[in-house]
Amino acid sequence: MTATTKKLTFAEYLKYNDGTDTQYELVDGELIPMSLGTGKHGSIAKFLERSFDDECAKMGKNWTAQKFSVGVRSPRGGRWDTSRVPDVVVLTAEQWEALAHREAVIELNETPPILVVEVVSEATQTTDYRSKRSEYAVLEIPEYWIVDPIQKIVTVCTLVEGFYDAMAFQGKELINSATFLQLNLTAEQVLAAKK
Repeated sequence: MTATTKKLTFAEYLKYNDGTDTQYELVDGELIPMSLGTGKHGSIAKFLERSFDDECAKMGKNWTAQKFSVGVRSPRGGRWDTSRVPDVVVLTAEQWEALAHREAVIELNETPPILVVEVVSEATQTTDYRSKRSEYAVLEIPEYWIVDPIQKIVTVCTLVEGFYDAMAFQGKELINSATFLQLNLTAEQVLAAKK
């Protein structure tokens, strides 16, 4: 006999509280616990959050980078009951301020984030490279970074006519970003989480 898990609607997901500190993504109506990741995972996300904030300031853009704190409601399989929580999200300050008094999830009818980053872990490799890449493209997020400390590669996906063109960077190669044109970071620096 198999126990079935009740699928949640998006509204139920937003209100869900199991009394723990566990953070969940909603995928096809099912709660998927998010692992904390390794210390390296967190260091990379924090390094990119700070680096992106520095670039926003240099460019004079009223943008902000946020680490592990903004969800993105996502289409999946023709249904709208999926919500991802990227490791880093870059959005306008206005978007961030609009989330101050409601669940920090960018809805389908709202302007998508400018850039999202996923840091790959053993458990998320397939999802980060395949599922999330497809979902973020459908949402028209202009740039998606896949930072992979396992393969020691940073892949920058740029949205072109509804699909992502990907460029992979390794070692001392400077990362090419359409969002941050003056970014002066190598793949090695991102993977080490230090300049």
